[in-house]
Amino acid sequence: MDGLETRELRYFVTVAEELHFGRAAERLNMAQPPLSRAIQQVERRLGVVLLDRDRRGVSLTAAGEVMLVEARLALDAVEAVARRTRRAAAAQPALVLTTKAGASHELLKALLDAYAARPGAVEVEVLLCEIGGQARLLRNGRADVAIMHAPFDVMTGLDSAQIMTEGQVAIVPAAHPLARRPSLTMAEVSDVPDLPIARWPRHDGTYPPGPGPEVHSQSQLAQLVALGRTLLVIPYSSRAWQWPEHVSVPVHDAPLATTILAWPAGARSAALAELVETAEHLSQGESLAR
Repeated sequence: MDGLETRELRYFVTVAEELHFGRAAERLNMAQPPLSRAIQQVERRLGVVLLDRDRRGVSLTAAGEVMLVEARLALDAVEAVARRTRRAAAAQPALVLTTKAGASHELLKALLDAYAARPGAVEVEVLLCEIGGQARLLRNGRADVAIMHAPFDVMTGLDSAQIMTEGQVAIVPAAHPLARRPSLTMAEVSDVPDLPIARWPRHDGTYPPGPGPEVHSQSQLAQLVALGRTLLVIPYSSRAWQWPEHVSVPVHDAPLATTILAWPAGARSAALAELVETAEHLSQGESLAR
């Protein structure tokens, strides 16, 4: 079987995302008939049906769902090759570090300051992303390294170093009775009829079942808590983003959260190695100033 071309993968991903050949063709800036023929050619070469087509529209088959996941990973890898190669050839090398908006700025500042004090430090560009976006930015090469949290973030295909482990807090509306409690349990925050836990997107973009609102950005989440529509449980240090309309209450039996520095498996430039070593020293409470 001939190998698939990047162009064909992009065609398929666009159709799979739109589930409509006309809209997909418009996104790709091409006519619909050649797009349909290209997808049919891919199916013939693979010997599988990727898309069910009927009067109701287009849907993914089981094989198509697998293809969508793998094609996205492959396209991300191709993008990463180009981006990281260009950065490596730059006159002034730099590292791109991504973290989600609302993560602990105290920790990030400590890491960046400690790294900048090292003799071989390069410029570090900070790229803020929405909830769960770090892994994608690492895979497609837009970022070299990320601050992530276990057990919440998916670490597949990544190497990592632990920075710190901490407890978690519930962020609740200041006017809610829970805000006056000295501490809470996971059972208590999971069973508040008028304040269901917010649902975060999983790594594949879907949401877990539940009554809570689906959230995709830090600003949306903050607004919903302030309005008394939801609560959330997050690592203690992440509470730095909370508004005056929020109150953080310790959840004493919540799983410990581990802050991690993560990077693509096998990628270890000299600059990245220095940053990782800096994080490891910080995790031990050591000063990196030299």
